[in-house]
Amino acid sequence: MDAFLGFLADGLTSTSFLGIVAWTLLTTHVTIVAVTVYLHRHQAHRALSLHPMVAHFFRFWLWLTTGMVTREWVAIHRRHHAHCERPGDPHSPRQAGLSTVLLRGAELYRSASRDLDSIAHYSAGCPDDWIERRLYGRFSWQGVGLLLIIDVALFGIVGLSVWGIQMLWIPVLAAGVINGAGHAIGYRNFDCQEAATNIVPLGLLIGGEELHNNHHTFVTSAKLSVKWYEFDIGWMYIRLLQALGLARARPLPAPPGIRYRHAQVDAATLRAVLANRARVMAALTARLKPVWRRELRSLPLAAGLNRKAALRLLSRDPGYLDGDEAGRLGGLLASSDYLRRVQALREQLAQLWHRSLASEEQLLEALSAWCAKAAADKCAHMRAFAAELRGYA
Repeated sequence: MDAFLGFLADGLTSTSFLGIVAWTLLTTHVTIVAVTVYLHRHQAHRALSLHPMVAHFFRFWLWLTTGMVTREWVAIHRRHHAHCERPGDPHSPRQAGLSTVLLRGAELYRSASRDLDSIAHYSAGCPDDWIERRLYGRFSWQGVGLLLIIDVALFGIVGLSVWGIQMLWIPVLAAGVINGAGHAIGYRNFDCQEAATNIVPLGLLIGGEELHNNHHTFVTSAKLSVKWYEFDIGWMYIRLLQALGLARARPLPAPPGIRYRHAQVDAATLRAVLANRARVMAALTARLKPVWRRELRSLPLAAGLNRKAALRLLSRDPGYLDGDEAGRLGGLLASSDYLRRVQALREQLAQLWHRSLASEEQLLEALSAWCAKAAADKCAHMRAFAAELRGYA
């Protein structure tokens, strides 16, 4: 009896409290790495390839620590990108409400996983070998049951708390925080069509997934950090695997170079602009924000529209405005000829990416005409941007 009570108190290891905390943090961190590197970047977006040994370790670890099935997670995530912020998105704060996604993200995941037609449609290329069919997919919750036994055996009755934290880690941080806060709270480097945000610039706790706006802008990139002050720990692990010959990654698209004092728009300019919509529009927005702020201080705003909301409307890529946003922006622009002229130039530039049937010569002519018009504008910030855009290559 004493031996049994001793086992319940200390388990097989008699580990200290700090040792138990270290084990819990280590295992949950490995789980986060498995989700971001294997499920998200490797399986869902094919942003990198992994050595079969590494990929199978991640599959086993996720079976043990989450019970998630690869094809289900991948299909639900791909469906999210296909219908982002619209009906059909399995976990959109705009559709379901922020509190629902934050607090009931795991329920939304389970509900989406029961849509077998959707799972079949979006899970192409996922593992379908013997062990996936006979073990990982068929007995998904036996893995977490085995983890419970391991935790209790190692730490005794305290192992139940360790196991509980391990079970909550992904539902709270990934299904809740990333899918919820990552589409509602934070900063945006790029005005991508979705409402994705970067929660914080240091992607440590959730493996780099905190940089969600960057991910939605460059979906097929294995690297989620863009700015010099951003850190993606998932990318650090990918680089380590690359150094060991265990991974090959698709890099973040390189920003365009700028040929300063280059006076003419040429084919190199056109290619750089067409390949970098997000960066071009972000650069133009950054140039114009001081102008907008100064102008907004002198304008009477409509009821229910403050300066922060007005600046957010002006900052949106014109091609990504929905009907309500376009209506509110129209009301704002009606009060200022200056803002209306600047916005017209932004809209004309955004149209360049919609002329899919135009020839290269027609696109080159359109970009040259836009640069000439912007260079003649009264706004000094617009003229400076036109001069810079001519040098893109």
